[in-house]
Amino acid sequence: MAVGRPVMGLDRQPNNFTCGPYALKHALTMLGVLAEPQKVSRLAKTHWWSGTDEVRLARAARAYHCDMPLLRKLNERDARKTMVRSLTRGEPVLTCVDEWQHWIVVVHHEKGRFVAIDSREMPVVVVMTWRELAKRWVYVDTEGEDEAAGSEIYDMFPVRPRARRKLRARFSVARARMLRRPENRDVSLCWDQYLGDLLAVCRPRSPHHVQPLTLGEFLRRHQKLVVERVTYWHGAVERAEVNRVLRNLRFVADTYGMVIPAAGTRRAFTDIIALLTLWAAGRRAVDPMYMVAKRSRK
Repeated sequence: MAVGRPVMGLDRQPNNFTCGPYALKHALTMLGVLAEPQKVSRLAKTHWWSGTDEVRLARAARAYHCDMPLLRKLNERDARKTMVRSLTRGEPVLTCVDEWQHWIVVVHHEKGRFVAIDSREMPVVVVMTWRELAKRWVYVDTEGEDEAAGSEIYDMFPVRPRARRKLRARFSVARARMLRRPENRDVSLCWDQYLGDLLAVCRPRSPHHVQPLTLGEFLRRHQKLVVERVTYWHGAVERAEVNRVLRNLRFVADTYGMVIPAAGTRRAFTDIIALLTLWAAGRRAVDPMYMVAKRSRK
């Protein structure tokens, strides 16, 4: 958790006109890209009156080396098929819902359920059936001419990285429901911080890794010692608090399928100890240590 890094995560938009930048920011987070919603808003030239349209959002996406093409379908069946295909490829999909008044991002499909991040809701991670999603998504064109009048429109904008990315979130329905619980709000609000720190400790899973460890397996072997060391040197921090931080780190790491290469276990141990020590010092004030006399100059 680097000094000066803003606290960001899966959070609500602060007003009624920044849903577009927040939807894109959350989509980028699913791809392992850390982006500040304020910067996305500047890139997209979001306006307090008109919000952000798809053209300006696509411009902002390109700044993060992603494309955001328009896929338009004119019936529900094709819309669902195309949506599921994009999600299966690991592409988060922006959609403008509620009569083209609000942006959300759909991030996962599983057995007829869709996981979305809606920055207007609380909690922002929502689970919907297809019927619930389609009802909000469909736009009925009442201004078309003749045969086009009354036609249904389903617009979607998959966020596609230009270069292949090994890191993608797998936001299952079970994980989404866990994040919706009030007691897990801390990991949701600090999601970007956890992810940013894990990027320095872990690696995306690769077939080139020899016997890599998941963070869960790493903690099974070393968590007791880690907790003992941190609480020993910083006795004001409770073991339950340290275990909570480690649990949150594991949850985020498992969501992205991150691992620790076998050759990197010692470094990972050192990194996690250092990370938790900094967290503990920030959590509880640290008393002055080791009085050192100043050398006099002659």
